[in-house]
Amino acid sequence: MPQITSASGAHHCSSRLQAIRSPTAKLIAIACLSICGFGIKSHADDPNRPNVVIVYTDDQGVGDVSALNPTAKFQTPNIDRLAREGMTFTDGHCSDTVCTPSRYGLLTGRYSWRSSLKAGVMGADVEHGLIEDGRMTIASLLRDKGYRTGMFGKWHLGMQFDGKAGQRDWSQPFRDGPIDHGFDEFFGIPASMNYGVLTWLEGDRVTKPAAMWTAKKPGLVTYDKSSYRITPPYGSEPKKSRLGGALEVADDFDDVQALSRFTDRAIQFIEQNSKHPFFAYVPLTSPHKPVIPAPEFVGKTKCGAYGDFMIETDHRLGQILDTLDRLKIADNTIVVFTSDNGAESTYKKRVDVFQHDSSGVLRGGKRDLYEGGHRVPFFIRWPRVVKANSTTDAPVCQSDLLATLAEVVGTDLPADAGEDSESFAAALRGKPFDHGPLVHHGVKGHFAIRDGRWKLILAADGNKLYDLQRDLSETTNVAESHPDLVAQMQAKLTAIVANGRSTAGESQTNVGGVDYRDWCKCCRESR
Repeated sequence: MPQITSASGAHHCSSRLQAIRSPTAKLIAIACLSICGFGIKSHADDPNRPNVVIVYTDDQGVGDVSALNPTAKFQTPNIDRLAREGMTFTDGHCSDTVCTPSRYGLLTGRYSWRSSLKAGVMGADVEHGLIEDGRMTIASLLRDKGYRTGMFGKWHLGMQFDGKAGQRDWSQPFRDGPIDHGFDEFFGIPASMNYGVLTWLEGDRVTKPAAMWTAKKPGLVTYDKSSYRITPPYGSEPKKSRLGGALEVADDFDDVQALSRFTDRAIQFIEQNSKHPFFAYVPLTSPHKPVIPAPEFVGKTKCGAYGDFMIETDHRLGQILDTLDRLKIADNTIVVFTSDNGAESTYKKRVDVFQHDSSGVLRGGKRDLYEGGHRVPFFIRWPRVVKANSTTDAPVCQSDLLATLAEVVGTDLPADAGEDSESFAAALRGKPFDHGPLVHHGVKGHFAIRDGRWKLILAADGNKLYDLQRDLSETTNVAESHPDLVAQMQAKLTAIVANGRSTAGESQTNVGGVDYRDWCKCCRESR
């Protein structure tokens, strides 16, 4: 590693060392060496202990990044900056097509359908959280390597609050949140805002009891009849609205504050830990509903409230990047930017109203097994290692981040961790990387498998095989022309499911068992 020193300062220290002989003087010499930058490596200079920041957006399609979509109706200069200063993964995927399971895959390196959740998502208050007790997460991996770990944003992996709605003991800690799964600090909310228990959470406590009641109020997106807001005033009795049932809420909760609060707390955490290796996980609530840009962003784009919300999202990322620059730690900080799934289905209306396509050239969006459901924005910047303005077309999945970071920090994963996590650290260093088959999973529990250029969707109405090299938009089903290939891919999927892992290693057990043939019920057509 090159040493960064002042030549005159080094000479000054060297000449002073000639006369040093006493033990006390030797201590002074050591201090001088440290000041001059000789021999002692701070964590900021150590590529085996980089800081890690993951910014995770919610329902953002590939078309919502101006660097990926030349016809976008708004600009995302800070996301584009990551592309310019880092690596773009043009074939990057979330593990599922909706919130909860993708977050499980990201943090644990294991496909969600191996867990107790076989379809759908979790709410805010559940009987058992999705991450099993003792299961390794990115946070616990890095904490065990001496990192300080913090999460700031939306959890949505299930937690338990004491008592039932309207009869809570708010003095008690909630269980199964981030603090129980490897994070030293947490500030955020339990789940998406439509699931209730709407209060700001700190550590394993609520900052204020969610003892008031509200219902969804009409939102800002005029072309979406389900658009809503969570904003005061609130009431003392549960009431419904045309948009949904009653929700528990704290009197100081306001949806428009979420992005700024999460970002401010993430920045505070980074500032407090800048001289120590840290991991900051920042799962934002945008551009998921409620679509509610802060006042200073309203009317700034030609794509309505959604476009305004996206440029606020980009701005919040920029605040984090600026903090890394100001603290002079950007060079050895890995910044990952990606989304939990593709764009919400209202993207089709935005095409009509604003001529903006959040899915770009991809077919489908959130909940779909087509590429638009799980091929997402995926950027990594690490100036010390990753070549600027580089691109890879190697398929990668968010579940691969656990194994990748384990390799970066020099540790091996145990047999019962990261069963579906394949390190792509080689790709970050500009070396060839070939991924094994990827399994995609839809909201209703149906499956698809990706193997090289080929993708097979298993559906009740027949198999659908696409050659993504020639047909990225998945317009032509060629299953009938390749029956042997279909059979081979089905066999690979069967083996991946039955083995309890898709990577090399000791076979593991799926929670509750999984048989893809029982789950491929329907492939939801979105286009």
